[in-house]
Formats: sequence, structure tokens, C-alpha cells
Amino acid sequence: MAITTIEKRDGTLVPFDSTKIREAIEKANAEVAPEEQANDAVIENTITAIKARFGDIGIASVEEVQDMVENGLMASGKYTLAKKYILYRSTREAIRRANTTDESVLGLVSFENKDVMEENSNKNAVIISTQRDLIAGEVSKDLSRRVLLPERVTKAHDEGAIHFHDMDYFLQPMYNCCLVNYDDMFTNGTVMNGKMIETPKSFQVACTVMTQIIAAVSSSQYGGQSLDLKHLSKYIDISRKRYQKMMRDESIDEASKERIVQKMLEKEVKAGVQTIQYQINTLMTTNGQTPFVTLFINIDEDYGYVDEQLMLYKEILEQRIEGIKNEAGVYVTPPFPKLVYVLDEHNCLKGGKYDWLTELAVKCTAKRMYPDYISAKKMRENYQGNVFAPMGCRSFLSPWKDEDGNYKFEGRFNQGVVSLNLPQIGILAKGDELRFWEILEDRLAICYEALMCRHRHLLGTPSDVAPILWQHGAIARLQPGEVIDPLLKGGYSTLSLGYIGLYEVTKLMTGESHTTEKGKEFALKLMKALREATDRWKRQSGLGFALYGTPAESLCYRFARIDRERFGDIEDVTSKGWYTNSYHIDVRENVDAFTKFTFESEFQPISSGGCISYVEIPNMQKNLDALSEMVRYIYDNIQYAEFNTKSDYCHVCGYDGEIVVNPDTMDWECPNCHNTDHRKMTVVRRTCGYLGSNFWNKGKTEEISKRVLHTSNQVCNCSA
Repeated sequence: MAITTIEKRDGTLVPFDSTKIREAIEKANAEVAPEEQANDAVIENTITAIKARFGDIGIASVEEVQDMVENGLMASGKYTLAKKYILYRSTREAIRRANTTDESVLGLVSFENKDVMEENSNKNAVIISTQRDLIAGEVSKDLSRRVLLPERVTKAHDEGAIHFHDMDYFLQPMYNCCLVNYDDMFTNGTVMNGKMIETPKSFQVACTVMTQIIAAVSSSQYGGQSLDLKHLSKYIDISRKRYQKMMRDESIDEASKERIVQKMLEKEVKAGVQTIQYQINTLMTTNGQTPFVTLFINIDEDYGYVDEQLMLYKEILEQRIEGIKNEAGVYVTPPFPKLVYVLDEHNCLKGGKYDWLTELAVKCTAKRMYPDYISAKKMRENYQGNVFAPMGCRSFLSPWKDEDGNYKFEGRFNQGVVSLNLPQIGILAKGDELRFWEILEDRLAICYEALMCRHRHLLGTPSDVAPILWQHGAIARLQPGEVIDPLLKGGYSTLSLGYIGLYEVTKLMTGESHTTEKGKEFALKLMKALREATDRWKRQSGLGFALYGTPAESLCYRFARIDRERFGDIEDVTSKGWYTNSYHIDVRENVDAFTKFTFESEFQPISSGGCISYVEIPNMQKNLDALSEMVRYIYDNIQYAEFNTKSDYCHVCGYDGEIVVNPDTMDWECPNCHNTDHRKMTVVRRTCGYLGSNFWNKGKTEEISKRVLHTSNQVCNCSA
């Protein structure tokens, strides 16, 4: 039996490769005089001895192999060379152990580390609480690079071949995003900070408890969370019955009693929704940011409480239209919570009985960009007849059934994301398609290894690390000390392979945009290859691998910057300063909204682990009919879509319109008074699937500034 496997320092197993031993000795050879160098025979003898030593068991650790190399060189009389090899080994160990955080941390506290400070447009990197999180994140990155991750993964990340997302949280056993099972927490009670929280006895209390759950969950994970609002509707019914009981003995007619009950109920619903909106936008989690929350608005007649659902959804939309006052007392667009509105047969603006609610949603979108829209029709086609919320921005679970054969979505989560830099593969392939697929397979192997690092890092995690998640119902009801391992396997949770730059890689390999016939053929072939990889990993491992269209808020700039520094300016690729989000059409390409939705809809079913498409629109508050036509189009044509408009305010002159990017300075500027002070303006833009309001890095700012409109105020889809 020959040695077949090496156990690396982090415990991962990789195939034995004797060329790595040869390369290490030859590096040491280069540092000594010719007479001290090991010739091929010495090197081969050393390798043969290692194979013989570990052949019986077939596996050896990195340290055991290195020890045998040292011993083999000394046994051959190559003492000087052995010393150089020992020095090389010690140097590598020192690099692994050396602290690399000083400069980045000091740059944060002096406000000079722009790469980290501008990574997340919803984090104000100047305030102390956020800085504490960012500083901790730099420590986590350092330890992840030096100790936790294999060198191959770290090297690929640093070279921009892949992106190991959220390395700033990898040190701790945290997952990415989830669908919160707050219905279970309400029904069966929960515990926060060691205090029992029983089933709410009113809608107002339910709203308050829900926001506390949101804050607690957000502090125990690093990504977004979603909550299905329909579960609140039953607490409106509870409040209604409480008011009816209060009025029972009043000496007035029944109709008057019911009017009073309705007035009291409307007042409570208004107050409860206001609690949700203000709590979410003023809470500061331990991550140093507002919780990344999505509220799912789906009129579910099978669930019951339909009147209560409608009452709740109407109030949510009306309060979002109004907005929240900023420090100047002006109503502005709040970034959170994100609202996702489901279009179904009864409300898709084709004469359905709930069209009136969709009309209100359209009015809200025109003013505040949210809600985004999910087509129940298309989603059922893609997810075995199910309709459910994305986890946060765009990450979707795969259908999974419990032991009773029932589909389950709430209480599930995503373990983490690793994204692939598609344009870099195209650059390296130099138009050679055979070479392209070879490089892609190698990069996919690295992505798989990186994702398995995420999975293994969570294995063995005791439920005690985050009781709100694992013990008290947000995700599960495990016992203290019980490990979360069963929830990591069998497809219960997902692992996401992300990708960025489908437009750019298609341009590199075909010379054309992926919107042309030739480009589209290559782009779909590539997307299907990525999907086949995740499906293969899923079959082989039993884990929930999925293909995910990366949001790329800061990554669009990071990948492009790395490739520009390495390969120089490449027209329409690195020269732009950013890469295009996932499968999206290039932001500069002039296409109409209907064409864009139709084209991108072909990619969404392939990217079932996460996807969303958008169109850029002007201010359409005075042309809601045109916007309604686009919303109606979504229902029949694309699963998940959103509209980007402008929602800004200048604190200096009171200008309430679009604040623009000055093309000369690439900075934000009020067109009315030319104010450029970020502290004295509110600028809200769609940066991934969320809205952002704390400004963006250079690459994302350039990308935003180049976005073209996909419609005018005179919209007509004559072919629909």
C-alpha cells in the first residue's frame, strides 16, 4: 500500500503529492552552494523513504513528512541544506503565527482603512460600536488566514480567484442567514437573556417581542434574516377578541360596538407596525449595524386570518410610503426592513380580489423602492410547488421534507458562501475554451474545499453558543450541550457557491455580451456547468450545496481591482473598475425593462440557491399605471425582481431629488447647492438586494453612476 493522503494543519485531508516535497527541497537547494545541494537521487530516496514509512497506514501529517525530509537530508550528509530547509520551514511557521492586524486595525481607528470601512454600506464605520465589530473582524481574518484555513484557500482568496465571504466572522461558529421560525417561538414560548417569554396576548406585544427576536438572532449570525408576516395576523385576531370582550357589557347596539372594536384594533395595529419599523431602524446589534431583516408579505388564504393579514399588510405599506424622519425631521426612505411582496392569481393586477393591495404596493415601490416582488407562479415551477421567503436579500433554500413528509422552510439556514471570480478565469484562458474549462474545474475544486471548511468549522458546535437559535426556537429546540450537527447535514441547511461577472467572462471568451445569441449560448453553458458542480457535490456529500448569484456589494470592486493590478486594463472588463453582479446584464447596456426581465429570467432557475433581477426606473410616482404594467409582467415572466429608483435628500438646502455622482471627482454631490459632505445628505441606493445608505467603495460608486434607465415614464409592453 502506498501513502495516499496528507492531513493538513487544520485537519483537512488532501491527496499526497510528492512534487510538493521536491519543490520544497529545490527551494532550499537554491539557497546553498552547488556541492551542498541535493541531487535527484537524494530527493528521490527521501521521497521513497517517506512512502515506505507511511505506506502501511496510507496517511501522514504535514509535520511527519517535514520531519522525514529533514532526517533524509541529514542522513545523506546534506547538513547545510537540512539547515536551510529547517529555516524555510520555520519561516513558513513564523508567517502563519505572525500578527498581521496592526496596520489594518490602526487604519480603522484613524479612519484610513477604506477597504474595510466601505465594505458594507449599512455600517457606519466611524461610530465606536461598529468599529469594535470591525476590529474583531480583522482579528478573525488574521487567524483564519494563518491558522484556520488551508493555504490553498487563503492563497486563492488573496489572489482574487475566489472570495471566502465573511472571513471576519469565521473565527466563531456562526452561520450566514436564515428564515426565523418565530411562529414556533410565539406558540411555544422562548427564552431571551435567561428570561422566559410566553405566547403574546396581544398584537402590540407580539410586535415588540418580534423585534427583540430579530435583534437577538442578528447578534448570533452575520447575514440576513427573514420573517413571514402572516404569523402576526393571528395576534390581531387575539386583540380583536380582547376588545370584543371589553365591549360585551356596554349598553350600545352591536354595530356601534363593532365600530369601536375596529377603531381600537386599527389603532393597535398602527402602533404595532410603528414599533416594528422604528425598532428595526434604531436597534444596534453586536455586529455594529441595523439588523438585516426581510419581511415577507404573502396573502396566504390557506393559513387563515385573511382579513387580519390584509389589515397588517396595508398598514406596513402605508407606513413605509410615509417613511421615517431623519435628524432634520424630514421623511426619508429607511433601508430596513426589506419588504418582499408575493404576486399570485388573486393579486397580480389582472382583476383579482386583492389587486387593491398590490396597487398600494406599487405606490410604495415608486416612492421607497420596496417592496420587491416574487411571482408565486414562477416560484412554484422552480421549487416543487412551494412559495417561501428568501433568507435576507436573495438566498433561497432548497425544498426539504421532515420525517412526516412535510415541506419545511422556517427554522432553516445557510452555512456560508464562497464566490468564484469568473472573469479571472476568462483572462487566464486567453480565449482558449478548452483551457477555460480546465481552469474552471481547478477553481471549483478550491471552492468545494473552502465550502467544506465552512461546514467542518460548524461541526461539533454546541447549542449553548447561541441559545436563541439552537435551544429556544429560532432555528431548533436542542438541549443544552447538544451539538448542531444534524442540522448541518442532509440538505437541511445550504452551502452556497457564488459567482460574479458572467457578462465580463462572456465578453472575454466570445468577444460579445451575453445578451447576443453567441454570448448567451456560452453564458448558459457556463451557468449549467456551475449548477452541475453543486448538484454533484450535493449527491456525493449529502450536504445542501446550491448555486447562488452573489450580491457583490464590495466584491464587484475587489475582484476587478485585483485583476486590474495583475493583468492591466482590459477593455470592458478590468478597465471599468467593477465586475457585474452575478448573471445580470451590464449596467451600461441599453435594454428595456421587459427585455431585461425576460432575458435574466432564464438564469434564475439555474441559480436556485440565490437570485434577484432589477431594472432602473425614473421617478414614477406620477405614472403608477406604467409601473403597474411592469409589476404585472413580473408575475408571468420572472420569479424575483425589484425596481431601483432614487430616494435622496440634501440636509443643506432641502433638495428632495436625485443626488448624483460628480464624474470628475466620483463623489456624491447635491445638484442644487453642490454639497458634497456625506454627513449632510441622505443617499439611498440599491447596492445588492438591500438598500444602502452609508455610501460605497470606489468601484461600486462607479458602477452606480453608470447605470442606465431601463424604462421611461411612457411604458408600453406591446408584446405582452
